[in-house]
Amino acid sequence: MQFTAKQIAKKLKGTVEGDENALIWKPCRIEEVDEGGITFLANPKYTHYIYERKASAILIARDFVLEHPVDATLIRVDNPYLCVAKVLHMFNTADKPKRGRSLRSHIHRTAKIGKHCYVGEFAVIGRHTVIGNNVQIYPQVYVGDYCTIGDNTILYPGVKIYRECKVGSNCILHAGVVVGADGFGFAPAGDGTYNKIDQIGNVIIEDDVELGANTCVDRATMGSTIVHRGTKLDNLCQIAHNVSVGSNTVMAAQSACAGSCKVGDNCVIAGQVGIVGHITIGNHVTIAAQSGVTRSVADHSTVLGTPAMPGDKMKKIYVIQRKLEEMYADLAELKKSK
Repeated sequence: MQFTAKQIAKKLKGTVEGDENALIWKPCRIEEVDEGGITFLANPKYTHYIYERKASAILIARDFVLEHPVDATLIRVDNPYLCVAKVLHMFNTADKPKRGRSLRSHIHRTAKIGKHCYVGEFAVIGRHTVIGNNVQIYPQVYVGDYCTIGDNTILYPGVKIYRECKVGSNCILHAGVVVGADGFGFAPAGDGTYNKIDQIGNVIIEDDVELGANTCVDRATMGSTIVHRGTKLDNLCQIAHNVSVGSNTVMAAQSACAGSCKVGDNCVIAGQVGIVGHITIGNHVTIAAQSGVTRSVADHSTVLGTPAMPGDKMKKIYVIQRKLEEMYADLAELKKSK
């Protein structure tokens, strides 16, 4: 598969500087790009590569100023990082939609399957479940009774969706995702044992959500656990019972939300973050990696550390921590001088 620089620029609504007929047949990392390749510049620390490597085309910002001429054709765009995602989609041929139902799958007679769907080997679809159009259900997927799967959704191998859960349209659930397992609810008894609390709610995954491999979203005790529209969760994330994750929030790997916490819209949650239960994270909040969030966070905040604190305050504490050994030695000297 190949495109000209002009074709790519048209797709990206960009402008071409150089040979608009330059042929491009592979996207490349900027440090590895060579003839026939297209790459992008979004991080200034990689600028030197555009002068050193022999790219056929480079996506750059409209206002980027060259230090000296380059041989590559330049495609100027508003947002190079966003545009490279569109370029990768143009070149992606791996996930063309499949069609048909394997004879080794099991679809309950009461289930309803939409048009142009794919159901792979050993997939199971339960009673009274409704599957939309153009849905891709890969081998060994389990969709339980009374579930709903929206149009154009992809369930990769080994996805498990328990009873009465709802997944919206244009979602992607990667291998090993579990939706609707019981929330972690146990009542301590007087003798030191624990009695299980029945989890009789469900999970609602809204449209345009992507769940990374082995991520788990637990069913609610009562009501619904909800992942709202456009949210993206990385691999190995945990969303506990009755949690609500807002729209267009991103969460990196190994992060977890405990029961009944509320996460707002457009949040950025880095890797290995832990959020305790029954608190509220506002809208447009950024939480740094490995933070432990133990209290509610206001809109437009940045927090880090354990326990998580406002970013400016925590940075000052980190500076002081690095000097503790020196401060301790000074204190010891002061004691000796008395």
